[in-house]
Amino acid sequence: MQKPLASFRPCLIRHYYPVVVFMLGVLAAQSVFSQAVKLKPGFDKDEYKELMYIHSSLYDTSMTRRGTFRIPRPTKFDSVYSSPVMGLDNRWGLWKNKSSIGVINLRGTTMNAVGWLENFYAAMVPARGELQITKDYTFKYHLADNPKAAVHIGWLLGTAYLARDILPKIDSLYKTGVKDFLIMGHSQGGALGYLLTAHLYSLQKQGALPKDIRFKTYASAAPKVGNTYFAYEYEHLVDGGWGYNVINSADWVPEVPFSVQTLADFNNTNPFKNIDGIIRKQKLIARIGMRHAYKGLRKPSEKAQRNYEKYLGQYAGKIVSKNLPEYQSPAFYKSSNYVRTGPTVVLLATDGYYKQFEDSDKNVFIHHGLQPYLHLIEQYNY
Repeated sequence: MQKPLASFRPCLIRHYYPVVVFMLGVLAAQSVFSQAVKLKPGFDKDEYKELMYIHSSLYDTSMTRRGTFRIPRPTKFDSVYSSPVMGLDNRWGLWKNKSSIGVINLRGTTMNAVGWLENFYAAMVPARGELQITKDYTFKYHLADNPKAAVHIGWLLGTAYLARDILPKIDSLYKTGVKDFLIMGHSQGGALGYLLTAHLYSLQKQGALPKDIRFKTYASAAPKVGNTYFAYEYEHLVDGGWGYNVINSADWVPEVPFSVQTLADFNNTNPFKNIDGIIRKQKLIARIGMRHAYKGLRKPSEKAQRNYEKYLGQYAGKIVSKNLPEYQSPAFYKSSNYVRTGPTVVLLATDGYYKQFEDSDKNVFIHHGLQPYLHLIEQYNY
């Protein structure tokens, strides 16, 4: 006579118990792993689009609408905090999704003239040092190790104001378990994103910020923020897919500030350093001709750099001090060799693009707004 099924249950449980325990352990480990790995390296088209939707929240509708086109609302993140306006018309917002990923959203330039002053305050300062912002706030920064690394003073000033407000918010979210942060900025916000990212990595290196926080940065439509030596170290920081520079090839903003390269901007080992010795070895006529040509190439760039510092450093700094009375303008770095920074994603403007976004002498921002970038990202398939 066949035994009842119930009599087999203890035997079955004893037999399969190790297998069940093992499978539950695997599932638990997979769950923990999936929770631990939230941000992924590499350019993510959908991630960039969602960040652009979030970014649009920092502006009024006149900045985010073009005809019937409206920027979609973000669907994956919720707003946690919106900052007041600070410094030279700087502002930022904090967002978070259900997977505990935070977004640090940095506003770009608005129509406010003070924000444009931050752009035109374009002399360079060393990429490490300190800024006296107010009587009770000194911003200490170390954005690169190379003593020849230098950055834009106006955007560094903006970063100083934002960082003071951002760091306590990072700390608060970190205490709730948030260890992954996306940093997003468009236009001036992209420039600020470069400097903020470098500052946050520096704080981690110093032990002032937890080392297990992961940052991933999207600088969109960003202007040039520093010289070659800053760019080298920034690109090393985000190497492996943790930072991108997204550019519309028709947009003029990524082409500024003006760059002036002098002989002092080269590495220490270069063929121009001992050019006088080479010239002296030539015959008289050749020596005279080479020396004349060399001075003709060297002096204009040096004069241009001095004028750059005079007008976009000293003069602009005086206007900044009228808006920020306690700010102390620092000594400038003798360079204006601005370069494009970061692993770059080029959104190539084609004939089809220009049919919708025609070049214009009246609207110089026709290729710079959020709309043309969102249009082009839809065509991006790499």
